[in-house]
Amino acid sequence: MSNRDRIARTIAEDLLKIKAVFLRPEEPFTWASGIKSPIYCDNRLTLTAPEVRTDVETSLAEVIAEMFPDAEVLMGTATAGIAHAAITAHLMGLPMGYVRSGAKDHGRGNQIEGRLEPGQKVVVVEDLISTGGSCIDTVNVLRDAGAEVLGVISIMTYGMKKGIDRMAVADIEWTSLTNFDVVTEVAAEQGYIGQDDKARLIAFRNDPADESWITK
Repeated sequence: MSNRDRIARTIAEDLLKIKAVFLRPEEPFTWASGIKSPIYCDNRLTLTAPEVRTDVETSLAEVIAEMFPDAEVLMGTATAGIAHAAITAHLMGLPMGYVRSGAKDHGRGNQIEGRLEPGQKVVVVEDLISTGGSCIDTVNVLRDAGAEVLGVISIMTYGMKKGIDRMAVADIEWTSLTNFDVVTEVAAEQGYIGQDDKARLIAFRNDPADESWITK
């Protein structure tokens, strides 16, 4: 097993253990968009589980050092990526900041919080990549400010085609500690879901708008 595969499995086990990722194919969750989903993901829960938090932040630091060795600044996405960017930056001895979803309507009107110099090499830290929208918005703000964005790293990704395609069009290199497929595999192995549920979950991942997986 490669080191990256080991990380993916460890983080998947961690997220399932603390129910930061919760799989419920028999009783789907409903997203704000109205789409029925067999998965619920709240990686903020990692912050209140010290052992899991250590796994997450040390893994983020390890993968950033491996993939983006020239990183000079870590920037978190607001709000879920901020704490992870801060802790990981501390471990790596790097400065950090974060990007607001919109500019402040008071004070200096900042959208980027923390010092960022034009030309600095930045890695964006996100908790979850689904359709890629928040990542792309964050990267665009940083690029407009003159930063060289080396890439994006997240704790988990759903691996949805829409997100993958959008990130490619935006010319963003990205990676994730773990992903939907690994989480699904580990969940089936450890009895969180039945073996027969794996195909249904992958069908959802392939096309979230097609709800036929619910009755399969």
